[in-house]
Amino acid sequence: MIPTTTIDTLALSFASLSSLGATLTEAEWKTPTDLPGWSVQDNLSHLVGIERRMQGLPGTTHQAGPRDYIRNPIGEANEHEVDSRRHLHGSEVLREWDELAALRLATLRAGDEAYFAQETMTPTGPGTLADFLHIRVLDCWVHEQDMRRAVGRPGHLSGPVAEHTIDRLIRTVPIVVGKRAGTPEGGAVVIDLSDGVERHLVCEVQGGRAAMVAAPTNPPLCRIGLSTEAFLVLATGRRGADQVTAAVEGDADLAAKVLGQFNMMI
Repeated sequence: MIPTTTIDTLALSFASLSSLGATLTEAEWKTPTDLPGWSVQDNLSHLVGIERRMQGLPGTTHQAGPRDYIRNPIGEANEHEVDSRRHLHGSEVLREWDELAALRLATLRAGDEAYFAQETMTPTGPGTLADFLHIRVLDCWVHEQDMRRAVGRPGHLSGPVAEHTIDRLIRTVPIVVGKRAGTPEGGAVVIDLSDGVERHLVCEVQGGRAAMVAAPTNPPLCRIGLSTEAFLVLATGRRGADQVTAAVEGDADLAAKVLGQFNMMI
């Protein structure tokens, strides 16, 4: 199957990144973000490196020096691409991105079913190229939001790209509520998202496993209200629970455990 919806959503994400980049000054390109060691420009350089690889283009031969924030081989490979572009002006990285984004979309729109069924390793394990594209939407939007927060340019917190990403992150809520926070058997936690992507999430533990349900069997142990941005920064490990605003009702200790264990990214 050709993932037409995913491609259309990725195109929206690419365009939003380009539009944001076109508004940035050189000082803003060099502004630090929530990602240790990475500037606004570095976030886009990272996306360039990944999309070049997806397009089958050669990666950099540059070797970045040691960084204390690199935790795994993926992070090391990402750093080589990012560091290879640090000497450039932000506008130069944006130009490379714009040209590459157009090339990637042309390639994707020309792909047949066999192309998207190709087996590949994704950030979540073995999958197909179509699976990888689904994750690319998330990665692009998350980094766009990293860039926006750094320069105080909020936006694009609603719509297809935001909904796609938030819904992927929601998949991990049962692990947070059940395994990590230790919600007791029969207990439920309600999480309400607002200010962008609106979601009413009910996660309940039954038979020793947490799962999303339409409604709790019993009154929920606690309710947590988060803005879309607060949910995003918690779920992606950009910030801790002490750095966001959450509205809590019910068992405050359980809510604190949930919020404190929210990071879903590797």
